[in-house]
Amino acid sequence: MTIELGIWEIAVLALLREAPLHPYQMQRLLQIRHKAELLALKRGSLYHAIARLVKAELIAVEGTGREGRRPERTTYRVTEKGVEALGEGLRRMVAEPRRESSEFMASMSFLVYLPPAEAAERLEERAQRLEAEIAARKAGLVGASAFLPRIHLVESEYLIAMLTAELGWVRGLADDLWSGDLDWNLDQILAHTQAERAQAAEQAAAKSNAGRKKS
Repeated sequence: MTIELGIWEIAVLALLREAPLHPYQMQRLLQIRHKAELLALKRGSLYHAIARLVKAELIAVEGTGREGRRPERTTYRVTEKGVEALGEGLRRMVAEPRRESSEFMASMSFLVYLPPAEAAERLEERAQRLEAEIAARKAGLVGASAFLPRIHLVESEYLIAMLTAELGWVRGLADDLWSGDLDWNLDQILAHTQAERAQAAEQAAAKSNAGRKKS
């Protein structure tokens, strides 16, 4: 069975590349290494990824055991096929840009339904939150860089760069709204849209009537 690896499958394979682990140990490592936030750590996502990898024979059961009164846990190991898949999956993810879903980007297509002044206010609120998040993440990066090599922090660098770029764009759009360089009137837009629909309906009806007369 061949599967396309998502980031969760990549994370599991990478952890098992270090040593055999059971799911609880994987969760703990992701949290300790501050990967949980980037992955939106959910227990169900982890177990779903493990199940897919087992089915694809990219990982296998190493054994089961129990520590004290804790529930029995299954330990997994990566297979040779899994090691190859990890490399291939990473090469694809690093090299191929993909458009990822974004609630904010989608909301921009409906910005017209807010009055320009209110849109500017909401964008300013977002900009302030972005500034606070960027400052917090930069502080965290400085602290982590004191004991972690940079290669373990590049995803944080990337996130800060993306947030900084978003902040610049949001602030620029808000400035255009405040200055009046960007403006709209929803009533006029809706009236124009309704007129276009009416015209299209008339044309369709005329075409249908002409077809009936010919027949």
